[in-house]
Amino acid sequence: MAMAMRRAAALGARHILAASVSASSRVASRRHMGSVDAGAAMEKIRAAGLLRTRGLIGGKWVDAYDGKTIEVQNPATGEVLANVACMGNRETADAITSANTTFYTWSKLTASERSKALRKWHDLLMSHKEELALLMTLEQGKPMKEALGEVNYGASFIEFFAEEAKRVYGDIIPPTLADRRLLVLKQPIGVVGAITPWNFPLAMITRKVGPALACGCTVVVKPSEFTPLTALAAADLALQAGIPAGALNVVMGNAPEIGDELMQSMQVRKITFTGSTAVGKKLMAGSANTVKKVSLELGGNAPCIVFDDADIDVAVKGSLAAKFRNSGQTCVCANRILVQEGIYEKFASAFVKAVQSLQVGNGLEESTSQGPLINEAAVQKGANIMLGGKRHSLGMSFYEPTVVGNVSNDMLLFSEEVFGPVAPLIPFKTEEEAIHLANDTNAGLAAYMFTKNIARSWRVSEALEYGLVGVNEGLISTEVAPFGGVKQSGLGREGSKYGMDDYLEIKYVCMGNLG
Repeated sequence: MAMAMRRAAALGARHILAASVSASSRVASRRHMGSVDAGAAMEKIRAAGLLRTRGLIGGKWVDAYDGKTIEVQNPATGEVLANVACMGNRETADAITSANTTFYTWSKLTASERSKALRKWHDLLMSHKEELALLMTLEQGKPMKEALGEVNYGASFIEFFAEEAKRVYGDIIPPTLADRRLLVLKQPIGVVGAITPWNFPLAMITRKVGPALACGCTVVVKPSEFTPLTALAAADLALQAGIPAGALNVVMGNAPEIGDELMQSMQVRKITFTGSTAVGKKLMAGSANTVKKVSLELGGNAPCIVFDDADIDVAVKGSLAAKFRNSGQTCVCANRILVQEGIYEKFASAFVKAVQSLQVGNGLEESTSQGPLINEAAVQKGANIMLGGKRHSLGMSFYEPTVVGNVSNDMLLFSEEVFGPVAPLIPFKTEEEAIHLANDTNAGLAAYMFTKNIARSWRVSEALEYGLVGVNEGLISTEVAPFGGVKQSGLGREGSKYGMDDYLEIKYVCMGNLG
């Protein structure tokens, strides 16, 4: 388990596609980025009081007990943004104790009271939208326009679940005997351990913490070591909104120790995790001893099927959005673009042209549409490179948006999730073949298709073994719809009214001898 959690910390719980880089290219890239005033951005964040570097336990900002810290770097420049507390099992144990104590008061509040606190948190997130987006771009690398979009998206979960807090309804069951009354209550599960990744530093937290707090649960959040600053800023705003001390705790640092403490604790009743399938399996196994409830949003290998009858312009726009958002570093990115033979050449040409228009650079620059990858690693090459295929001239962890043609199902690009800006194009002949290729994976998170045929859209949607399906659209995530996968892409659903279920226990009450 320790090795798996360490790997999750090192790789952000996903495969990262980047290029190795020399020290000289690192210096060159910093010179190139000199025109971006990251210093002014940091000053704006500090002025708003949102630069936190300590963990949050019981409503207090605390250092690691042994004084250790870890560096948070800007992936666009390699420069250190801050040193944050590197916590472990002792701090996590105290955070759990704090959450457990607070649970007995937070869960007893009325749904309306919890709703009002969450609504205030939403309003504060939105009023600090620019500072949060700047912070996210600095530590994660995504372009500012995407970061602003994530703040909107992340805050929308808090707003939605503030409303859903008041709609946790039970049932009255018709009794089998005249002197009985049968009731069903829904009650909060208890303390929740939430482990979140680096690719969406705000939204992956609010999508878990929002429903947990709405139900009456309390939470210990472990954000990625690559992007803890956004999590800490959001937690600070939660305190300001009136979320009581101990209801939301944040610990970061030693991933194996934190993970093990969350799994072994009898007080933690649920684990919610977004990350790789491999680590998700370890968390399931580690939670077995205490029989915790687990919800897992794991790896994806999303197909994007473009049929002969698709609108080429719509298909190119949708495929581009599905593949290259966040530089290809999302679990629902189109990992395999399946194109029917009749329009393969036409689509490939238009798609390559669209990818060529993407601007790679520092996310603080207005023209940037592709930021850096989160860090540096080796890149696997092969097949027919139609565009890109190498480290970008900016150096560091910048990678050229890449299109690979004529990929087949016996290549690694087909079978493994590529967490980066690489789009494999795979020709196919028939609808049946497309469905077979799309389902030929252990993953089952998201899938996309482009067609003008309504009958086909129904047939294929029902045949695809995925939790989410986009028809003629590449951006489908929203707070009002359930998000989650099938097969080895996970368990449970986040977002929507269904997102409350994973944080609730169902209790049956039989009242007898009422006659």
